[in-house]
Amino acid sequence: MQVSIETTSGLERRLTVGVPAERVDSEVNMRLQKAAKNVRLDGFRPGKVPMRVIRQRFGAGVRQEVQGEVMSQSFREAVIQEKLRPAGQPTIEPRILEQGKDLEYVAIFEVFPDVEVSEMKGFDVQRAVANVTAEDVDLIISVFRKEQGRLDEVDRAAQDGDTVNIDYLGTKDGEEFEGGSAQSSDLELGSNKMIPGFESGIVGMSPGEDKILALSFPDEYHNDELKGAAVEFKVTVNAVKEQVLAELDEKLFAMYGVEDGGEEQFREEIGQNMTRELKNAIEAGVKRQVMDAVITAHEAQEIPKALISQEIGNMRKQMIQQFGGMDTKDLDLDTLLPDDMFQEKAESRVKLGLVLSELIVKLELKADAEKVRAVIEEMASTYQDPEEVINYYYSDQEQLSTVESKVLEDQLVEKLLEDANIEEKECTYQEAISLSQEQAAE
Repeated sequence: MQVSIETTSGLERRLTVGVPAERVDSEVNMRLQKAAKNVRLDGFRPGKVPMRVIRQRFGAGVRQEVQGEVMSQSFREAVIQEKLRPAGQPTIEPRILEQGKDLEYVAIFEVFPDVEVSEMKGFDVQRAVANVTAEDVDLIISVFRKEQGRLDEVDRAAQDGDTVNIDYLGTKDGEEFEGGSAQSSDLELGSNKMIPGFESGIVGMSPGEDKILALSFPDEYHNDELKGAAVEFKVTVNAVKEQVLAELDEKLFAMYGVEDGGEEQFREEIGQNMTRELKNAIEAGVKRQVMDAVITAHEAQEIPKALISQEIGNMRKQMIQQFGGMDTKDLDLDTLLPDDMFQEKAESRVKLGLVLSELIVKLELKADAEKVRAVIEEMASTYQDPEEVINYYYSDQEQLSTVESKVLEDQLVEKLLEDANIEEKECTYQEAISLSQEQAAE
């Protein structure tokens, strides 16, 4: 097999491969002879069809199939021979496919870059310090009680926390504007879903009452035509509904997975879940800061376009899944979700992945088996039969590898934190959770 390679630009390589004709011809002959034993053609007994007929009928198709397989196999052999690391699939351009001549083709592809890792020392990290208090547990329980509660219609003026059913019509300079009206719309007062002053303006209104609210849209409003605009809303209250919380009883406990132990066990399990959530939120916040520092320290790295394209595809699929796995067969996804929408984040993710891999190699890190076990046991603890879940992870190599990768990444973060400037910031449970959510959104 003859192989020549040239660098066309940056990470792109052009590989020219020549494969002896004998390799293709012998495989074609072997397959045709094997097929001849089973081929049934009119006028011939089974297994007695002449080879010239077999070759005439099936030779071209078999040769095309063999040539494709040989190009694929020889490409893998060539990159191993030349010690190359292809990033993504190659583009294959056949050059010579004639029978009796050496097969020749050109493969164009990108290679993984040689990543130069920088020294990661002295970067700043802020770590939240918080605890789950009895008041935090009470707050979550009140949320559960509200979720399982009901709304009772009342004949009184609306109060903060009530849900009102309203009609409203918005005007700007006496003209209606798009999106500024609704009929029989339910609104929880105090939810801050509407612009400032709208919900507070309804407090005190009774069923059947009308009111004009003179308000202004925020300066940072997403609609340019309404930014900072002075408007009026004519509001009619159709009904006022009062929130009635669900009883703190066995029925409520069972809805959240607590069958025995009553309120004490209910509170204990909620506290444990919140503690686990808090721990994960704090660790995730620290990890994101470390990853940001890694990206900042390695901004000049060259990235294979093939990997970026692949990551864009993954991100597009994730977004579709977030929308409930909508049917996309009749949609033009390239127009609906264009590459530009994901480009910047995809580049960042690919760059981060390449640098992390190199850092793990440089620091000679291996996934700690005890930590892997601890992560799996923690995940399994939320299921009814933890042992079954643990066995599942250890019996499925793909699932186990996913956990090992997470542990390895966490070990790298721990290692990098040894040389970071860590500032601890005391805060409440809710502040720590909100901060983590804001960082994730960014």
